[in-house]
Amino acid sequence: MIKRTQNHVAESRFTLPVVVLYAIAVWLASGLLIPSVPITSEGLWKGAWVQFVCFFVSAYVMVELNNSNALIRIYSRTVSCSFIVLLCAGCFLFGSMGGAITQLCVVASYALAFRSYQDKQSMGWIYYAFLCVGLASSVFVQVLFYVPFLWAMMFFQLTSLSWRTFFASILGLLTPYWFALPVLLYKGEPDVLVQHFVALADFVFPFDYAQLTVNESLLFVLVVVLGITGTIHYWRKQSSDSIRTRLFYSCFIQMWLLTVIFLVLQPQHYDMLIRILIINVSPLIAHFLSLTYTRITNIAFYVICSVAVLLMLFSLWMPSFSF
Repeated sequence: MIKRTQNHVAESRFTLPVVVLYAIAVWLASGLLIPSVPITSEGLWKGAWVQFVCFFVSAYVMVELNNSNALIRIYSRTVSCSFIVLLCAGCFLFGSMGGAITQLCVVASYALAFRSYQDKQSMGWIYYAFLCVGLASSVFVQVLFYVPFLWAMMFFQLTSLSWRTFFASILGLLTPYWFALPVLLYKGEPDVLVQHFVALADFVFPFDYAQLTVNESLLFVLVVVLGITGTIHYWRKQSSDSIRTRLFYSCFIQMWLLTVIFLVLQPQHYDMLIRILIINVSPLIAHFLSLTYTRITNIAFYVICSVAVLLMLFSLWMPSFSF
């Protein structure tokens, strides 16, 4: 077996630190952390530091998701690196605090839910996983559409669904609203919560793709192509992984396909859904890059890296292009 550049990069202990430095440089270049020149304390205070912290905490949780579940059967940090590089390719997403919070909550929900694998008594892990989903829904209420599919994932892939874990998931989803409701009642604004859930019925038809910029469309195409590539590769090579790992990857495959359908049908939610798409595609393309050894896949590695960097540069310097 000949190790090529992609394999040396995938297995190197320096890859993640280098990618982190790359991400910090992209954040600085975006001007969100230091929004004014000359630099003042007031200007720094106005920077997107919450989004910045959410970005890197999400990346760290992706590292833990990989380590604790052995998503890649060799030493590799490509899961988190793929996640970081794809988000940097969409650096126009950096400014959204709601998107950053949703992204972190979704990653954390995976990390917690996967710990319930084959344990129908894991009420604690399920509660906290769905607490994260509930927190995400307080920012992006449409994430609740994923809940039935998460229950199906618990039943078929994680085999952790029981009456106890089901009710634990309900409690987790409701917890953020239990805290919010007394505050809203005290302020005399209970209708805010009603309007929040009314948004679940807010569907736009016909689908308005004209609102998507060129940057957003290119990122979507890139992530979908990587998702297709990673999925086909995984279906061909999954026999080398354990049953547990195969079940986890089937979760990622189902969720990214579901997210593509959701995004195509309701493109007005692009800012949130593209993040969920990247979270699910990152392990798939990481598996492809880490565990293939041919000359063609090595060329594909160069092409993927080049396209991601070019898209990042395009998003930094051409932020206003739209159809």
